Amino acid sequence: MKKYIKLMALVVGLSGMTMVSCDDSFLEEEIDSSYTPESLNDELGFESALIGLYQQVSTFYTQSSDQGWLGVWQVGTDIVWPTQPQGIEVPYYEYDLLTPDDNAAFQTWRRAYNIIENANSIIYSAENPTGGALNMSENQLRTVSAEARFFRARSYNLLATLYGGVPLVTEPISAPKLDYTRAPLSQVNALIEEDLMYATQNLPAIDNAPAEGRVNRYAANQLFAEFYLRIGEPQKAEAQADLIIDSGKFQLVEERYGIKADQPGDPFSDMFYKGNQRRSQGNTEAIWVLENENPSDVRGGSSGDPQQRRVWGAGYHNRNGMLPADSLGGRGIARIRLNNWVLYDLYQEDDMRNSKYNIKRRFTYNNPDFAQYGEPVPYSGPDTLFIINPYTLKWGHFDPRDTFGYGMWKDFILMRLGETYLLKAEAQLLQGNTSGAAVSINALRKRANAPQVTGADIDMEFILDERVRELLAEENRRMTLMRTGTLVERAKEHNSDAPAGMQIQGLTDTHLLFPIPLREIQLNKENKLEQNPGY
Repeated sequence: MKKYIKLMALVVGLSGMTMVSCDDSFLEEEIDSSYTPESLNDELGFESALIGLYQQVSTFYTQSSDQGWLGVWQVGTDIVWPTQPQGIEVPYYEYDLLTPDDNAAFQTWRRAYNIIENANSIIYSAENPTGGALNMSENQLRTVSAEARFFRARSYNLLATLYGGVPLVTEPISAPKLDYTRAPLSQVNALIEEDLMYATQNLPAIDNAPAEGRVNRYAANQLFAEFYLRIGEPQKAEAQADLIIDSGKFQLVEERYGIKADQPGDPFSDMFYKGNQRRSQGNTEAIWVLENENPSDVRGGSSGDPQQRRVWGAGYHNRNGMLPADSLGGRGIARIRLNNWVLYDLYQEDDMRNSKYNIKRRFTYNNPDFAQYGEPVPYSGPDTLFIINPYTLKWGHFDPRDTFGYGMWKDFILMRLGETYLLKAEAQLLQGNTSGAAVSINALRKRANAPQVTGADIDMEFILDERVRELLAEENRRMTLMRTGTLVERAKEHNSDAPAGMQIQGLTDTHLLFPIPLREIQLNKENKLEQNPGY
């Protein structure tokens, strides 16, 4: 089958889009394509298809058509309030509005299965070579398959975390299919484990990857550690984390480096400046960094207009006397605001991760034409919710050519060593080794100039707190809390003082899983796609 038929099958069976009617002769039309197994038959074809997987992953982070998309993964958890919601994120704090027809649940499902479908084509072609692919070495073909398997495993791990058991599709789709069933979660997990075992054995070491932004075996180890924690095998999770920590390839950033090393700051903040995020730029923690460039500077440099700065940053420019500035992280609109627990209770005194270089808390009028130029901006009143609210500077970005700054043009640090230590600590805790978990946590706290802890301090609550201190605005907080089964209690505990209109409503254990998208259920006309309980 050629491209048109294969994509039609995906539309009918997995993507949730409506298919127009057509007759048999139309379906028999053949159109050459570089995406079908038959035409992935040389090294250039494989390379192009693999790069396509990165582009698909990047759309998760660069989407701007629904500006509240990033809020879906943070609101209604334990760390933020929804101060300026756009719309798509509303059912994720007003949970009684979350239904099987939800747009975010559908988009997430569709994105994951689109990656799976393309990964399947690459895997099939690499493991059943034809044409010019027969001239590739076995090692080359294994590397191609390993890279695609990483992305397939990552997508299925996302689906398993969010939906539970889901349809398993492991080969390219060559005909319309309307009879999907949900595989037991154990079968989904078995495929993920198989793929990651293959990936960790066949992906290149980080210094041998074909390009800096490509995945390497340590990225597979990191995903493997998180996977093993999700399925309750902490000993294996710890072993995967140790493969990274003990590799000698990474170290925590403890000294100033990079483009602002001669300016006031600290080692933690250095990691998040544009020009400092990649391994080649001095970030010794970087395991996998998804590169993102301004399309005005690099053709095709981004798959969208990333909204991270606008979503996380304050709308301080709406205050008279304030102008967008690099020192303030550029122009934001504060669709979400750090909650009071994060701002006032989470960090201990002198924790570097709470320094003024990492969380902006106070402002000075910076417009030279303003009468109070240079004076402190009073911190009081409703402006503290989304105009002069405190905010993380991790997503700060400013381009003087575009002070409005619709897009945010800096890289996405998807995996770094700081989280590896947190995954290891969680694995140690689950094995009853609280003293070992304290050692792992203390590696981060030493770097952050935070007080050291002992095994008596360590429980799951402490580790989840430490993940916020270390990974605030980096991690997908919703997925972390769903993976650990702690969403309900932590969201309720840390948001009890949210202002009116920003409060969590209707949250129950039902919401430890997403609804199966109604559009998928309706399109699956030849079999029953079971809905998750409570929806």
